[in-house]
Amino acid sequence: MAATILPHDGVGIRTQRGVADRRSPPGRQRPSRGLSGVLHFLTFGAPGLVVFLVFVLIPIAMTVRTGFTNENPANPPTKWVGLRNYTRLFGDADFTGALKNTVILTLIVTVAANVLGLAIAQMLDRRGRFYNALRSVFFTPVILSSVVVSVIWEAILSDDGMLDSALHSLGVAHPPGWLSDPNLALYSVAFIITWQVLGFCVVVYLAGLAGVPPELLEAAEMDGASRWARFRHVTWPMLAPAVTINTVMLLITGFKAYDQIQVITNGGPGNGTTSTIAFQVVQTTFTGNHIGYGAAMATSMLVIIAVISVVALRILQRREVTL
Repeated sequence: MAATILPHDGVGIRTQRGVADRRSPPGRQRPSRGLSGVLHFLTFGAPGLVVFLVFVLIPIAMTVRTGFTNENPANPPTKWVGLRNYTRLFGDADFTGALKNTVILTLIVTVAANVLGLAIAQMLDRRGRFYNALRSVFFTPVILSSVVVSVIWEAILSDDGMLDSALHSLGVAHPPGWLSDPNLALYSVAFIITWQVLGFCVVVYLAGLAGVPPELLEAAEMDGASRWARFRHVTWPMLAPAVTINTVMLLITGFKAYDQIQVITNGGPGNGTTSTIAFQVVQTTFTGNHIGYGAAMATSMLVIIAVISVVALRILQRREVTL
């Protein structure tokens, strides 16, 4: 028996005996769409929502609440102090210094990783085993632990490390103190973080370059556009989503920087020259036992990251819309 699907509604089957409705088989009622949606949510969405609630929302709520107390295991009892911890932050030289270091480090990492990642992606946007191997080389630091990366670079950049030994062998009597000079240590840490996240930026830009239609580039070339003009007017606008992803991720990475600081410099040299907000939160909370004040710092860091991320996302997405 020949059967065809009706083109106008797609809900019936035309047979030699007429049209049979397949939505409601005789003697059987399908569940309503609302009930079906609830069942789908309970099956697929509820487990994820429970995990998000237990491991993200509840800890954040507890941290915010603790920030309004003077909790300190060495000085009980815990009392509600309102906004006292937050007003104290503005006069805390350690916190404002850590905030300044965090902003500088984040700006360096965001700009350097974006520029270098795009340049390397342009270089690797070719076919061949050699270029595939280079992609793996650049991506390897991303999968390494931050502690491992920090130990490696500490062995290279310390005063008696491999880099200074190489410079001594070349006749440099007094090489820079990459990690011991207070004016240079923060930039050395920024370089290490950039080196570690660079592979992620390269992968995102390679994915963006793969989405650029080659016929647009060929048409621009036939019209006499130079290589720079093709990149500026064709490739760069098409990379707007990749720029958004990389920039937001790098901003968050910079503001969360902690592992490298703890392992390599421990906030020094000197008095907090490489201390970041995340490092200051850990030191205040777990070393100083000022849990309430540390929670206020953590809450402030969360608000700063959220505001900067949302603003950056809005600005960069607006550029995508205008393409």
